[in-house]
Amino acid sequence: MALCARTAPLLFLLAFHFAVAQSVPEKKAEEFQVGVVLDLGTLVGKVASTSISLALEDFYAVHPNYTTRLVLHFRDSMGDDVQAASAVLDLLENHKVQAIIGPQKSSQALFVSDLGNKCEVPIISFTATSPTLSSHTLPYFVRATLSDSAQVNTIVSIIKSYGWREVVPIYVDNDYGRGIILPLVDALQQKDVHVPYRSEIDQMATSEEITQELYKLMIMQTRVYIVHMPPSLGSLLFTKAKEIGMMSKGAVWIITDGLTNLIDSLNPSVVEAMSGVLGVEFYVPKSTELDSFTKRWYMRSRIDHPNDPTMKLSIFGLWAYDTIWAVARAAEKSKIRKATFQRPSSMRNSTSLETLGTSVNGPAFLKAILKNKFRGLSGNFDLSNGQLQVSAFQIINVVGKGHQLIGFWTARNGISKTLDQNTTYERTKPDLNIVIWPGEVTELPRGWELPVQGKKLQVGVVKGHYPEYIDADKDPITGVITARGLAIDVFEEAVTRLPYALPYEYKMFNITEIGSSSYNEFVYQVYLKKYDIAIGDIAIRYNRSLYVNFTLPYTESGVAMAVPVKESTNKDAWIFLKPLTPDMWFATIMLFIYTGFVIWLLELLGNNKNAPISRQLVTSIYFSMFEES
Repeated sequence: MALCARTAPLLFLLAFHFAVAQSVPEKKAEEFQVGVVLDLGTLVGKVASTSISLALEDFYAVHPNYTTRLVLHFRDSMGDDVQAASAVLDLLENHKVQAIIGPQKSSQALFVSDLGNKCEVPIISFTATSPTLSSHTLPYFVRATLSDSAQVNTIVSIIKSYGWREVVPIYVDNDYGRGIILPLVDALQQKDVHVPYRSEIDQMATSEEITQELYKLMIMQTRVYIVHMPPSLGSLLFTKAKEIGMMSKGAVWIITDGLTNLIDSLNPSVVEAMSGVLGVEFYVPKSTELDSFTKRWYMRSRIDHPNDPTMKLSIFGLWAYDTIWAVARAAEKSKIRKATFQRPSSMRNSTSLETLGTSVNGPAFLKAILKNKFRGLSGNFDLSNGQLQVSAFQIINVVGKGHQLIGFWTARNGISKTLDQNTTYERTKPDLNIVIWPGEVTELPRGWELPVQGKKLQVGVVKGHYPEYIDADKDPITGVITARGLAIDVFEEAVTRLPYALPYEYKMFNITEIGSSSYNEFVYQVYLKKYDIAIGDIAIRYNRSLYVNFTLPYTESGVAMAVPVKESTNKDAWIFLKPLTPDMWFATIMLFIYTGFVIWLLELLGNNKNAPISRQLVTSIYFSMFEES
């Protein structure tokens, strides 16, 4: 009883405090308006939207006592730059957002970042990678991803380590594609690596246009290619390269992170066509948090996107997740309690751009964003310089329908098999695991081949029976064979219509005698590979078709009659006499007179003795002209 008596006041005091706490209403968190502009119909947009929803839930589950709460307003830019700008204007004017996450494309981010500078509202993009977007010229643009130029040193290290001296970049002709070319070429030239040609491919290029460009590359000596383009165009490029034989032994293909980051989401047939390719991508350290998030992401993705059951989580999904955490932390640390915009004085006939207000809280919030440093799902998330800082890249090798890790790159150690390996940046041999190159070989490609123009097509010709069809002569001094005739014209016209250059030279075959046996020997030279093709007045026969393939006939066979034609027309009035010769006319007239005489004689001897002479003459003429026919 004594113990209970002493504890009674304490229990009463705790109950009193609990009752007071229940009677005090919970303070409502301040809403922090944030706009999200993505291409929601694309693979990256879908992956990011699911990651953003999970990030918002996870952050406030871990920090339930925060006095701010992010309120997200999603907008779909539908892949259009104007639509993205319109969405940002709507968010700034109607929702007073204090930050914009996105947009997705670099071309969209360029104009939107100008709006951010004008309104002093931070624009935070985890997908815009073009080096033309810089925090130095656009202070309110924050890149929560890597600049394309960040991977340049990794690519140059690979090329230098394997000893290749020439490379050809293949890139899409837009802001995204051109952004990497200048820093890449400068870095290659500093390492004495030559760039003989730059292959620009239009972002709307058709299969035929891509094939023609690849054929152009085939006739060049360089066989080391660096591909920098979005997955849709890159898939088409490698499919066509496989079809025309450019993914064979001796070729080297290196893809940038734009393709590598999404390689797991590509069609398996495309990945198989890319077998032997080297890829560079951002290194994400493994962790239990990442494993747990990955499982939850796939469960949520099936609900958010039921029509895309095979969609894979990519690095962009991790950056989207970490970006939400960075914005939420900055909103709390900046102590912003109310969105305030200072609008300019009203002006007549002013546009909506001129009347946009300036965020009072923008500078403080930007400062808090740039001070954000934490370990996220993607690794160390540091935006101190206005963009994500590089930690490490990993190098993969596409094999079959999958890929394998062959090494890493860091600024400190360069290329190495493991991250903790101390190596020098310059090396004479690559320190990577075994690579399966195009053609399924492990032998290191030398990076160049004799160009097609060095192997001229050997065309066999003869001095035929009909010079109009084919004829050939050999210059006694230079030894050059000159061919002409209809067959040669057809061949040369076909060569000009090819989508690539095809150098050729004529080789004379001397036919000692006129006969089918000589032509059989001529055709057999193609089978012996002395000639690549044979041109001549060669008849298609069964025994010859056993050794060579004939083109379809382009001349008609059969009997024809040649008739000379006079260009002048005889306009003489007596032209009707031309069909018969004078002798024929004389014989006809004599026959006419003879017939008339016989008829007159018969009439005279008959019953018409007393008929007038005129009537007898008319009867004779009538019967001689008409009855005879």
